[in-house]
Amino acid sequence: MTRILVVDDDPQILRALRINLRAREYDVEVAADGASALKAAAAHAPDLVVLDLGLPDLDGAEVIRGLRGWTTVPIIVLSGRAEGADKVAALDAGADDYVTKPFGVDELLARIRAVTRRAHPSDTASGPITLGKFTVDLAGHTITPELRLTPTEWQLLEQLLRNPGKLITQRSLLHDVWGPQYATETNYLRQYMARLRRKLEDDPARPRHLITEPGMGYRFQP
Repeated sequence: MTRILVVDDDPQILRALRINLRAREYDVEVAADGASALKAAAAHAPDLVVLDLGLPDLDGAEVIRGLRGWTTVPIIVLSGRAEGADKVAALDAGADDYVTKPFGVDELLARIRAVTRRAHPSDTASGPITLGKFTVDLAGHTITPELRLTPTEWQLLEQLLRNPGKLITQRSLLHDVWGPQYATETNYLRQYMARLRRKLEDDPARPRHLITEPGMGYRFQP
């Protein structure tokens, strides 16, 4: 059974999530502040953390950094902070995804399923990956039906496909594909993502698989 640690200082949200998650056969533990969350994570080793940023004792980003000091457990931020800077800061600190309050339970459950799948990469990344009508073999650098990509397009696509469902920040993609000196050159990303969509999406103006999260980054939606 998947063990989820829910961290939020709102008792109503804790109660609602505990009921909804347990109804779907998750093992749920709750914490109302950052210090309790770090202690609970160390004591019980959750499989997933759902974390509010606005905690009474520690900022959520501090909790993320504290967890990332010793664990790679997936972290979904659940917060009322809608500013892009807060989202990017949480993701750069090590969060895997970000859901803004008010939220739908179905959306949160879908994000939980996605990050849980990524925690077991052998289930999703060991073979060819389906992207619309294409089949992508990352190991062999081939696409069927045959399609040619430039080396940079391949690097960008690989970063996204190896993390299905995960929101990857602009800064992270720029650093990993172009290098640290390009960390603020978001125009590169826009241009290359547009090229990938023209090649891989049925309707590049309404992409179904290579998704933009405005102000934050991109995700591959299988």
